[in-house]
Formats: sequence, C-alpha cells, structure tokens
Amino acid sequence: MVMLADLVLPPGPVLLHRGPHGIRCCFSHCTRTSPLPLPPPPLTKEVLLCCKTRYSTPSSNFSFLNEKPNAVQGPAALGLAEEEEDDDDEQDFQVVTAVRSNYNDIMILDTPKSRMLLLDSTHNVHSIFNKGQKWTGSYWDEFASLPAIVPKGPIAIFGLGGGTAAHLMLELWPSLQLDGWEIDEILIDKARDYLGLSDLEKHTQASGILRVHVGDALSSSVNVPGGYAGIIIDLFSDGKVLPQLEEVATWFELNDKLMPNGRLMVNCGAANDGASNSTDTLTHPQIPSVDGTWVQNSTIKALCEAFPGQLSWKKMPKRDGENYLALTGPLPDFTTWSAVLPDQLCSSVKQWRPCSPL
Repeated sequence: MVMLADLVLPPGPVLLHRGPHGIRCCFSHCTRTSPLPLPPPPLTKEVLLCCKTRYSTPSSNFSFLNEKPNAVQGPAALGLAEEEEDDDDEQDFQVVTAVRSNYNDIMILDTPKSRMLLLDSTHNVHSIFNKGQKWTGSYWDEFASLPAIVPKGPIAIFGLGGGTAAHLMLELWPSLQLDGWEIDEILIDKARDYLGLSDLEKHTQASGILRVHVGDALSSSVNVPGGYAGIIIDLFSDGKVLPQLEEVATWFELNDKLMPNGRLMVNCGAANDGASNSTDTLTHPQIPSVDGTWVQNSTIKALCEAFPGQLSWKKMPKRDGENYLALTGPLPDFTTWSAVLPDQLCSSVKQWRPCSPL
C-alpha cells in the first residue's frame, strides 16, 4: 500500500493529463491485453511520483488532500488545496475493481473520501463518487442546474457512466424522474456495486428515481411518450466526443426527443487540438480569442448550425477543466434561474452566453 502524505493528486491515484472528458491516468502505460478480469495495475511509488507534477483534469484540479465534506469551489478551492498540500495526514487508496468489457477498460479507485471511475485506454475519469457529499466542483455540477429551466417531466442522461450527475440531481431535485442511458452493462454493474448507483434506483421520499437503461442512447428507439423535458448529453469514447455529435443531423434527431420547450445540455469536451483555432480566428477576426472561443469546438459548431439563435455556450474555468458546455433554447433569465439554485450554482449559470451563427 502506497501512502500519499507527500503526493498531490486528484481523488484517485496516478492521475495525469487533462483530456476532453476526464482525467488521464498514469496507468495508461500499464494497459493490459489479458482476459477479463484485469489484475490491478502495479501502484509503485515511481509511477505515483511521476504524477505529482503532471496531473490535471478536464473537470477540475482535484487533489486527494483538498477534499472537505462541504463543497468548496473557485478561489476558495485553490486556497484549500495549497493549505492541505502541507498536511501531514496520510491517506491510502486501492483499486477496488479492474475489468475489461466489450466497450471499456473499467477501473474503480477508492480513497477514504471518494471513488473514481476510469475508463478506456485513456484512463480518463468519467465519474466521481464523493463520500459524504454530492458536489464535485466540476462540469457534472452544471448539469444539476437544468431542471430549473425546463418543463415538468422526465429528464434523460445520455452517457450515465457511474451516475455522478444523477446523484447530485436527485439530491437537489428529489422528485425528478431520471432516465439514465449507458451502453456498457458491465460498467453499470460495477457502478451499482461500488459507486452507489443502486441507491438512485430506489424511490426518494418525494418519489424521484433513476431508471437505468442499457443500450445506445443515440438509437431512434430511445424516447418517452410526450418527449423528455431535458436531455443531458455526456457521450465520449476513448477520451473523445462521439463523432456523431459533430454532425448537425444528430442534433435534429436528439431535439425530436424533447417535449415542447425542452432543452439539451451538452458536455462538448475541450477545444479541438489546434487546427481550428488559427483558422477560425483568421476567418472570423471579430470573435474574441481570449481563453479560446466556441469556434474551437466542433460539437458546438454543429449545435450552433442546428439551432441558430437558440444556443448558449460556456467554457469551464481552467481550474475546472476548460470543458465547453452547450445549452439549447433561448438564453434563460439569469436572475430567475439563479434564484432557485443553491449557492454553488448561482454564479456559474450567469456565465452562459448566446452563440451566434458565423
């Protein structure tokens, strides 16, 4: 067992690079070709130390040592991280399961304060289960703001993963009827065993529930009578947004699954790797390039074409991973929206801005 007193890591061992969907793990150089189940990778101190100076996350800059029972975000979180880097408390951790399915290499890591789901050959973090609280300080929290601006009705999560967003949504909106779609049945089984997913499949006191569906979320058969009030889309494979989400036709099909005045909220990943940045800046010099713009993201470009004048976007701060998010429908009234949200989301919803066609 490796002790973490001298390591500064996200809440899960050996986490490395910022990726479009999750944290990349140093286990990437330990990828195995053995049959199911995979043996736990070797957690040598050399492997761990290589991450001490090289980790980051597309969700937020987590640390084993910076998590508290109460949510801390923004500058306060950064200050807390610096404070606790000097903490001498030792925390150990372990791999609780490592298996290979038809879709993913699945690994779940356990620490005293959290569990994390790492997937595919990139070993990106796709879900976080914090013990004692639901907030993550990441883009998953943003999804929990959607119920406040959609009609009453069922909400779907396409790309359920381990259920991070569903945990917080049912905590804040206990009467929600959630449909979670995930293509990997083995992943769902492991999330039930280790990430508290099975708890969400029981009715809350307000009759809310998560109904888990195994299958292709983009299938034409995925729908409910009357349509969904909202759909959260968090679909990635091998650390990249599904290519279908960069096609305008896909968004027309997804929009058809909504009830009138329903909305889509989308994790669009990070900016594209370089190519579109210089090209779009030259082609559209009127668009500000400070901290990047939505034109760097192919998914948002497809969305903007599909929903002209009816799309908003935001970019998560660097400390929270720099993911791009998109929201369909008219730009919400920020005052009304923030008034019904908890403090952790009041300021962040005001960062949405309209996306105008190029």
